Amino acid sequence: MGKVSIGVRGWRFDEEEVFTEDGDYRPMDDMDADTRKRLARLSALVGSPCDACWLIHGDANVEECNVIEVVYGEPLAEIAVCEDHENDFLYWYFEEGGERYRGEEELQDEFHEWFADGGRAPEGYVGVEHVETDPDDLPEPPDPDLEAMNVEIPDEERTEIDLRDMDIDQDYPS
Repeated sequence: MGKVSIGVRGWRFDEEEVFTEDGDYRPMDDMDADTRKRLARLSALVGSPCDACWLIHGDANVEECNVIEVVYGEPLAEIAVCEDHENDFLYWYFEEGGERYRGEEELQDEFHEWFADGGRAPEGYVGVEHVETDPDDLPEPPDPDLEAMNVEIPDEERTEIDLRDMDIDQDYPS
């Protein structure tokens, strides 16, 4: 088994870390913390607007934005762009010094600032040539067994959880 992208290009996962020998997804508890963190973040990113398009169109015209196709950087400080703007990111990263922010939280802010100030790849710039092999040959994630998750909890023990404010950096027991 090798490395695969899931949902979008960019972040690569060891197949054996994510999938069983039968090609099914492994339980999240069987994955290392970094893989869990990236998969959790990908679930929020897939289908979201391109960072560069959003900088152009804003929230008021988000429907004008392309959907992301590639993600670079670290979870919660990533650059997620469409095919039209991938070369802008790659140009900034390789030619304008963005590489110095590799692995740093500032990567996202620095790219956004450069792009918002009019930074673009020159006409004809070709950053990286991608080779796709069997992109549609990935299994569908398993449907959760919702009945198995239903647990009766006494009223005095119930707490409200805001899923929009989760700490995905938290390590889960293995």
